[in-house]
Order: sequence, then C-alpha cells, then structure tokens
Amino acid sequence: MKLLRTPDSHFQNLADYPFKPHYLDINDRQADVSIRMHYIDEGEAASQPVLMLHGEPSWSFLYRKMVSPFVDAGYRVVAPDLPGFGKSDKPSARTDYTYARHVAWMQDWLRAMDLNNIILICQDWGGLIGLRLVAAEPHRFARVVTSNTMLPTGDHDPGEAFKKWQSFSQEVPMFPTGKIINGGTVTELPDEVVAAYDAPFPDESYKEGARQFPLLVPTTPDNPESQANRDAWKVLMEFEKPWLCAFGDSDPITGAAAPIIQKLVPGCQGQPHTTLQGGGHFIQEDCGEALARVVLDWLK
Repeated sequence: MKLLRTPDSHFQNLADYPFKPHYLDINDRQADVSIRMHYIDEGEAASQPVLMLHGEPSWSFLYRKMVSPFVDAGYRVVAPDLPGFGKSDKPSARTDYTYARHVAWMQDWLRAMDLNNIILICQDWGGLIGLRLVAAEPHRFARVVTSNTMLPTGDHDPGEAFKKWQSFSQEVPMFPTGKIINGGTVTELPDEVVAAYDAPFPDESYKEGARQFPLLVPTTPDNPESQANRDAWKVLMEFEKPWLCAFGDSDPITGAAAPIIQKLVPGCQGQPHTTLQGGGHFIQEDCGEALARVVLDWLK
C-alpha cells in the first residue's frame, strides 16, 4: 500500500479552523504499513469525550462550528479525519479502500485512543462506520446522535437521489470536492469554505478514497458488508442507552432514515428527536450551531 500525505501548506489560513493538529499512527491489519491519522482533540483530557465522525468527501473541518460549544460546556471533543480524507494519510489505490478496512482502521484508532463513556455524533459515512463501532464495542458508548446517516444492509432500494450521486461520483472527470459539499447544503458556502474542502486533495491522485466511497455503500443484499451490517443491527436493536436523531429537513439522500432508526433502536424511545429546518445533507454547515445546541440541551 502506497500512502499520500497532503503537505501542511495546503491547510494554512483555513477559515475558522484554529485547532492544533494531533496525529496517531495505526497499523493496517493486511499490509505492513503504518497510516498516520489526524484528529482534533479539544477540551480537558479527563472530560467526557464527544466523538464527531465525518463522512464523504468531507473531513473534521465539517465540525468546526460545533467544537467550541461542547468544549465550553465541559466536554472533550475528538474529531478524526478518516484515512483518505483531511489531514490523514491517503492510500493511493482505490482497491485499498474497503468498508471493512475502514471499520478496522477506525476501531484500531478508537482502541489506541482508549476512549470510553463516548457521546457519538455521526453523519453520512460517519454513521456507516461509527454505528459499526457502536455495535462492535457498545460498552465504550454512553449516547449516540445520528444526523443524516444510516446503516444500510442493501436489502432496500437506496433511492434515486443516492443512485444519481453514485453515478456522478464515478463519471465526473475531475472530482469537485468543495462543490460537492456546497451542493449538499441549503446555504451557499463562501469561497474560502469551499476551498477548505478542496485543500486535502492537491490533485486527483489524492481522491481515490473519495471516488471509491460511493461504491462501497451496501445497495444490494449481496454486498460484501451487507451481512456485517445486518449483524450490527442485531446489536443496535438491543442498544438501550439514550439515542437521538437530529436530521435536516432538506436531505433527499438520508431523510427517510430517521423514522427507521427511531423504530428499531430501543434507546430512541422517549427521546426528543429533532428535524432542523434548513438543514441539508451536510447539516453541520447549514445548522452547526443549532445542532450543537440541540445535542447539548439533550445532554442536560
């Protein structure tokens, strides 16, 4: 496995992203290679951790509006960049990216960080990976917040919006990361914010993970990870710790997932589930401060 590392110069003067970088090396379970993972780590180390997991094709920059409110409320915020994204190392071959491998990478990172009593906030692929972590190690998690995400098994049609996104991601000659984020929001993002989403990718060779992720979503029952997700659901359907759904009202891809999660997960019962007005798929951009308030009020 060959790894690419985005030069630090690409991340200078980012808008509203003052966080000190932290790095942790994890060893791939299949190849003799060490992957450097970047993460935000703000607040007191002894405080209860809030783990914020991003998806595709974003990075921890997505959560910048939510970090300070949680730190100010006394929590520790930890927000990693998935391998292939942000400031983390990027495997250079599309074949290096599989759903199972990403779950393994993040599980090894989680164990190395030794996080416990976690409040998980996950969106997009942050849920596809994060909910697998909850199912694998439920003892580490105290609460879960799902926002514009799902854990698909491929047993149901993913919908036209996702199919169109999947086709676009494979056919577009140059993968326009920043424009993709902007297209998934209700508000129009400033040029400097769009540029921040382009920053991790100096050229197309750095985008193999971003290109591959849409193909890894289980959309048919025979997907390599369909059974693993079904097995994860068996655990989640017995998860009784508090679980909140806070979805945007303008997300055509995952909007239908909230009532399914609420029906299946026992911990969702009796919780103040919320639909945020004006929230697109990348709800952290449209409603980041509002989402933080919703979760903090719930935690109180």
